[in-house]
Amino acid sequence: MELNMDKEAKTTYPINDLAKKRWSPRAFLDQPVEKEKLISLFEAARWSASGGNEQPWRFIVGVRPDDTWQKVFSTLNEGNQEWNQHVPVLIMAIGNKISSWDGAISPVYQYDTGQSVAHLSIEAMNQGLHVHQMGGFSYEKAVELFNIPETFQPLTIIGAGYIGNPEILPEKLKQRELLERIRKDLKEIIFSGKFGNTSPIIE
Repeated sequence: MELNMDKEAKTTYPINDLAKKRWSPRAFLDQPVEKEKLISLFEAARWSASGGNEQPWRFIVGVRPDDTWQKVFSTLNEGNQEWNQHVPVLIMAIGNKISSWDGAISPVYQYDTGQSVAHLSIEAMNQGLHVHQMGGFSYEKAVELFNIPETFQPLTIIGAGYIGNPEILPEKLKQRELLERIRKDLKEIIFSGKFGNTSPIIE
């Protein structure tokens, strides 16, 4: 059963409930994720937008304690391994660097793969799950362990499952888990006229 870890975003303007409630915990329950829920995450990712409909995203999925999970886990840096030991699902997101349109390196394959993971993240909330994306892993080890072709690039690893109790975390991570979520003000990120000029759509 999901714990009441209420970290709903204190938004300035109204947004949808799933986006408002989405956050990235480190404490996960040692509880399997139902196959039908897991598949829905990738179905959402599959229907993400992409430049030229290239769909560059690929995913390697490990379900604890299978061999794929063990290999994905082994690529994580020490800090991420510390809290991922009981995460039931580890997903490696990989992008196809080469455009099928001209055979050159696509300028947007990372952006597009990121969009698909964003869709996956929101669908996780819809399924009563949470995800945590990580850049702290060995790219070289991932390529070696999974025989990833040189035209593909591992981009992130995603822990997925049911949210757990922060008490299972080391003290430093537990304190981070309990912090209020904050974001930059819209005035700092939306511009008009030139970079740095706050857009007049912001009141």
